[in-house]
Amino acid sequence: MLDIQSFHEPESGTWTHLVADKTRKSAAVIDPVWVYDPVSGAADDAFIGRVLDAAREAAYRIEWVLETHAHADHLTAADLLRRRTGARIACGHGICQVQKTFARAFDMHYAATDGSQFDRLLAEGDVIALGELQIRVIETPGHTADSVTYLVEDAAFVGDTLFAPAFGTARCDFPGGDAGQLYDSIARIHALPEHTRIHLCHDYPKAGATPVCVISVAQSRRDNVHVREGTTRAEFVAMREARDAQLGLPRLILPSLQVNILAGAAPQPEANGVSYLRTPFNRPLAELIGSADKGSEGEQP
Repeated sequence: MLDIQSFHEPESGTWTHLVADKTRKSAAVIDPVWVYDPVSGAADDAFIGRVLDAAREAAYRIEWVLETHAHADHLTAADLLRRRTGARIACGHGICQVQKTFARAFDMHYAATDGSQFDRLLAEGDVIALGELQIRVIETPGHTADSVTYLVEDAAFVGDTLFAPAFGTARCDFPGGDAGQLYDSIARIHALPEHTRIHLCHDYPKAGATPVCVISVAQSRRDNVHVREGTTRAEFVAMREARDAQLGLPRLILPSLQVNILAGAAPQPEANGVSYLRTPFNRPLAELIGSADKGSEGEQP
């Protein structure tokens, strides 16, 4: 029997989902958040502790940590969960492309870029067994190259591919992003049965409002402000590219990417035993990414 419990982390507006076979007691955590304070450098595990407490209370064994993509707005608690529970971490195979881009941009010369920090790299049609449940993987690139959706029974966990109808869709201007691909990915989600429950990765409610966690495919098709029934691919791409050109960077993009390409592990310690997160001085991230891409042009595939 499928059981889903969802937890909203208000600082990043992120939903972390605990998904379980209630009968077999096997569980997975999707998109776990490790709350990080960029001023002090402190990482607080109280939020993910709530998820662990809920699993413990239900006598669930956390067997998998599933990432929908390498997030740019919060640090993942994937490695923290692996160390505490023995769970395996999985993400889309496109993570290798993301690792190559950002390991070069941050000069993380020690970081492997073959996805080996993760226990399993996923591709279209892969299935993860969770007790008697079957979690099917659907590749949904566009926001990022590694974005995937997890489909279990009538529940789809879509990452940043879709937001609540009033917020529309995710940006596509990060490396590997593509607005046309995002349109195609959303079309795949909208082609699911209309009663399918779309579990969101984010919501940003106004003060006093309840964050939206779940919408139906029918509701998204009808009401999404960016891509609803009748929206053409060309219209969506033009809208998305124009919006993205006006957006600033997420507040935690610099620390998030340095940790998340390592599956949530800390960067390699320096000689004094301390791990540090790098902030480039007076160099835009886009410039660093461009320099990294130029530096890789002569490399062998």
